[in-house]
Amino acid sequence: MRLRGYPGDVLILGVFLLPVIVTAPGLPWGSQGWLYSVAEMVGVLALSAFLVAGMLSARIPGTDRWFGGLVRVWTMHRWLGFSAFMLVMVHVLLLAFATLPFSISRSIETLFPPLSQWEVWAGWAAFVTLLIFIAPTLGFFGTLHYQHWKRLHLLSVPTLVLALIHTLMLASVAWVWWLLSALALAAIAWRKVLSPRLARKPYVVEEVDTLVRDVVELRLRPRGKGIRWQAGQFVYLSPMDRSLAAGYGEEHPYTIASASGDDELRIGIKAVGDATRALVNIKPGAEVRIEGPYGTFFETTGFGVPGSGSQEPQRKQLWLAGGIGITPFVSGAREKMTSTDAGRDACLFYLANRPERAYYLDELVRIAEACDTFAVHAHYMNENGVITRDYLARHCPDFAEREVYLCGPPGMIAHLRALLRHEGVPANRIHTEAFDFL
Repeated sequence: MRLRGYPGDVLILGVFLLPVIVTAPGLPWGSQGWLYSVAEMVGVLALSAFLVAGMLSARIPGTDRWFGGLVRVWTMHRWLGFSAFMLVMVHVLLLAFATLPFSISRSIETLFPPLSQWEVWAGWAAFVTLLIFIAPTLGFFGTLHYQHWKRLHLLSVPTLVLALIHTLMLASVAWVWWLLSALALAAIAWRKVLSPRLARKPYVVEEVDTLVRDVVELRLRPRGKGIRWQAGQFVYLSPMDRSLAAGYGEEHPYTIASASGDDELRIGIKAVGDATRALVNIKPGAEVRIEGPYGTFFETTGFGVPGSGSQEPQRKQLWLAGGIGITPFVSGAREKMTSTDAGRDACLFYLANRPERAYYLDELVRIAEACDTFAVHAHYMNENGVITRDYLARHCPDFAEREVYLCGPPGMIAHLRALLRHEGVPANRIHTEAFDFL
């Protein structure tokens, strides 16, 4: 996540703090003990964090750049959800300790009152449902299946309703919770009910180009008005071909491989799961639905072409790609060939296990031969081992002075990030995006 501020950060902070500002004056500071009031304020923070996390789930195309891209939005969503979970537990513990000086029985009764006090039990029910869909995302149960994770998150709706009942029955100020809950529920309704019908655009598969055995590039044309994108962005693709072995109607994120001005939308896909293994066998003429674009991979400093960021002279770029992570750089290279402005100098290192796994390499070499501001180097790990500082310096002597973009497997990203940081490249000049549960 890039270390800079975004306009959306101010909005998130303002919405998050609004309930605190509104409810703080009405808390019984001192009359029931300061610890009791602190416990109530922690509960306010917990519900506020949960509601803001719900709002961030809207995923409206184009709005993610206000927050630094969809990956950053997802990171904030995840941390807000986790924070809400932890704050609820702190809220419960503080309530218990606040009443403990009176007696143990009063402390127990505060947490577990008679069933007639159903507003308290609504809070417990909200905590249980929150626990059910938050806990699996914390790694306790191993790797969580993408679609199972998405379905599990539907429990956020009853959690929100139960938490709202708990709060409204006990709070002195109600309007702020109605407002934030309406916004959160509207965001969830858009994402789960409306966006599949209103935001996804129909495209037709024109060609399926096989790059290697398990990697294809889909060439898509819109039915009607299509989307507009910039180099390095990605979309959600939902195949609508019922003949596929898996993945019908499921949405997954894929990086765009075509230049921004192309008539065709090209997407590189590698078979890594049931849905992608089925998708590499999709036939021309099949329909898919596209939602997006999202992402700000090249946008921080501007790609150097019209309409994609700052046009002022900027730092040279270092591109490091592995596996299907080559696709945003293919988009960037194709952009250089189709734009009247070839952009800033970019040096690409294409990391592959062996030559036959360097799909797109021939095209990238042709682009480099035709473009003075682009160079490409292939590094084969089965022959040469992991890429080293000396290899980078030999082919790109000023690599540590460049703006760096990484895309590839997690192990490659971790190795290169450590290498670059050791060479003095600051974190705010290293940019990467990952689609983990995006």
